[in-house]
Amino acid sequence: MSYLDNIRTFVRVYELGSMSAAGRDLRISPAVTSARISQLEDHLSVRLFQRTTRNLTPTEQGQAFYPGAVAVLEAVDDAEAKVMHLTEAPRGSLFVAAPFGVGRRLLAPQVPEFLAEYPEIDVRLRLTDRSVDLTTEGLDLAFFIGQPEDSTLRIRKIADCQRVLCAAPDYVERRGMPASGEALIADGHECLNLRFPGATEFQWVLQTADGPKRFAVSGRFECDDGDVLTDWALSGQGIALKPVFEIAAHLKSGSLVPVATQTPPVPVQMACLYTHRRHQDPKTRLFMEFMTARIGVSVREAEKQAG
Repeated sequence: MSYLDNIRTFVRVYELGSMSAAGRDLRISPAVTSARISQLEDHLSVRLFQRTTRNLTPTEQGQAFYPGAVAVLEAVDDAEAKVMHLTEAPRGSLFVAAPFGVGRRLLAPQVPEFLAEYPEIDVRLRLTDRSVDLTTEGLDLAFFIGQPEDSTLRIRKIADCQRVLCAAPDYVERRGMPASGEALIADGHECLNLRFPGATEFQWVLQTADGPKRFAVSGRFECDDGDVLTDWALSGQGIALKPVFEIAAHLKSGSLVPVATQTPPVPVQMACLYTHRRHQDPKTRLFMEFMTARIGVSVREAEKQAG
């Protein structure tokens, strides 16, 4: 398997543009990463990367080798998937990404049950509210809320998520109750923004009498972790746009209250992204089926709880 390991390492170095990043992704040391690339170069009698102290770039030979290397790995993965399907013993690592709220509240609590049912699978869950790239980040599945940018990926819809504009009662008492999206801007309300490179959440899409409309809200508070925005809202710092399932308990207790109810947020889909090839892998398909059924139920129950 050493030659395949060398090819797999080359592909990750090529995609991530870094020996150290590829090593971390594959859970091997930088020395092993470098040795595998050197072994592959010796076998092919070519230089695959140009290395300097600061940069690593693929050579012309490296660029030519990459598509074939990917095809080799895909063929091996497909063959292994067929064998595992026949033996009904799926095994191996699953790399899954999800937003913080989805991962913490919906996915993570279900993972132990899944692993108990499939003891030869291990799950590596990565939580982030930013957009992810399945290919470059080596992911099998990515759960998300909203609309994905990459139209070449497959989408498995899970649920339509209700959202709400909310604030703590003391914020409303101090700043007044905004009736609509227009009031958020006209009255200078403090809007808590989920923002990271490429994010668009600071443009809130609200339902008006004339249909959905984007409101360019602003505020002094922003973060790339949605749970931090919830904490800020609870402490009376401003108004947050949140999926109902994330804050159902706070809405039920009254620690957060709906605001700007004349123009509620447009619901968004929760779904799972995967490539066609990944779907053929039994463990990927099993995890997706297992989680989507349970997540849909959890979302609906949370929305009922919030009233």
